[in-house]
Amino acid sequence: MNEIKIKLGSNNKGFINLYEDKTRIGEMIIGIDDFVLSVYHTEVDQNYSGKGYAKLLLDALEKYATENKYKVKPLCPYVHAQFKKNPSRFESIWQKD
Repeated sequence: MNEIKIKLGSNNKGFINLYEDKTRIGEMIIGIDDFVLSVYHTEVDQNYSGKGYAKLLLDALEKYATENKYKVKPLCPYVHAQFKKNPSRFESIWQKD
């Protein structure tokens, strides 16, 4: 069973972590400044690659940003590529400057 956990430190830097059976298999490194959520890096354990787990992290990011009214600055190459590939999906949360 997959589980997503979002952890932010006191400096508003943190992670969106993906777990399978209590084992962390993926993470997105994030930081929040005012109402802009920056995504720096996305990584999935190589033993789990190609199974759609990065998309689960992206879906969790989209939901979290929408619920908290954050704009997302996609500095991570994976996230940026997905935003460019699906601009209408991410239009409401995409911080383009």
